[in-house]
Amino acid sequence: MNIKEIIVVEGRDDTAKIRQAVEADTIETNGSAIDNIIIKQIQHAKAKRGVIIFTDPDYPGERIRQIIDKAVPGCKHAFLTRDKARAKQSNKSLGIEHASIAAIRQSLQDVYELKDLEESEITREDLITYGLIGSPQASYRRDRLGELLQIGHTNGKQLLKRLTMFQITKDQFEQSINQVLQEEKDDN
Repeated sequence: MNIKEIIVVEGRDDTAKIRQAVEADTIETNGSAIDNIIIKQIQHAKAKRGVIIFTDPDYPGERIRQIIDKAVPGCKHAFLTRDKARAKQSNKSLGIEHASIAAIRQSLQDVYELKDLEESEITREDLITYGLIGSPQASYRRDRLGELLQIGHTNGKQLLKRLTMFQITKDQFEQSINQVLQEEKDDN
């Protein structure tokens, strides 16, 4: 699998793992203290070939994603779930470098391009109705929904924004949340 866009990752280990999975060029941010040199490289890469932001599914990775997206609008986004990015030996370590080749390839096939924020058909009331905020199962349901829709891990505040940014339709949302609820029912 050959990726035309340049993939922005956090570090060398991420680059090494991605190159095991696909043929691609990367830019490494070397952590969340992204300087102007890195931003200029990403801007140049976006102008020439396009950019996919592919950071770890944790707070620093999300912070890097937001910094880049603000400085270089129009990048594509790829996400890994926390489960797919968790180290096998230690449950504490999360990162692209721990993911399987198949998970990385799938994430890079399912990239999203952010569009200008439009009104979403999905409302905060929908999130409450389906127990995605304010319920004991909310965190699990958001994680599973993010996995099914390939939009990454979110907290309650981020979910509606992420659904809107990635232009998830009400139909896509309802099909996915109904699958989550059915899985919960089957497990009980």
